[in-house]
Amino acid sequence: MKTAISIPDPIFEAADILAGRLSKTRSQLYSEAVAEYVTRHDPETVTDRLNAVVDSISEPEDQFVTATAGNVLEQVKW
Repeated sequence: MKTAISIPDPIFEAADILAGRLSKTRSQLYSEAVAEYVTRHDPETVTDRLNAVVDSISEPEDQFVTATAGNVLEQVKW
């Protein structure tokens, strides 16, 4: 899909330099940038990635802590 966009000169120049440094066309650079932006701002993608991070750093369940917390909660008057 072809499209025309307007961007400020400094951003265009920086993108042009970066595309050259990465040996990519401007079209490739812009396409990858928009794809990354969409992915970063999609609520489901953000939630999925945050869940993956939490899963990767969470510790295994400590049976003693779980049982103790359950006992404490049972004794509290709500």
